[in-house]
Amino acid sequence: MTTDLAPGVLDTLQHQVAVFARRAEQTRLGGVGRLHQSMDRAAYLLLNRLDQEGPMGVKALAAGMGIDSSTVTRQVAPLVETGLVKRTSHPEDGRAVVLQLSPRGKARLDEVRASRRQLMELCTEGWTEEERAVFCTLLTRFNSALSEVHSALPQVPPAS
Repeated sequence: MTTDLAPGVLDTLQHQVAVFARRAEQTRLGGVGRLHQSMDRAAYLLLNRLDQEGPMGVKALAAGMGIDSSTVTRQVAPLVETGLVKRTSHPEDGRAVVLQLSPRGKARLDEVRASRRQLMELCTEGWTEEERAVFCTLLTRFNSALSEVHSALPQVPPAS
């Protein structure tokens, strides 16, 4: 793959992405106030997907998130134990199980979203609405491209 970008731009980009990943992990982008660092990334992404797309099985949830079913099962277990997610029977096939955001999970997700929204507002204080929108567009585009590249790479099994 060739590029017209100068190596310096790509070096700066890869460095800033690495710094962003470290900062995001340090803060867990958890928000501000009493909810700071209150929900890990995996839980947030799972709850958010269930909220946006409704009840679904483990396989569908895993496929939509680009991870395997065993990972979803492991990540969902504490959410079920704490009452944020409910396991229910599939409406058309009573033998199948679907995961559903509980009312408690919805309330908790709403709290965390509000806290994270405050953090985003704080981090982009002084930005114009246009700058925020452009950043969202570019970050979404970057995440989509990263996902496509990841999906195209050969999957290496984890070391035993």
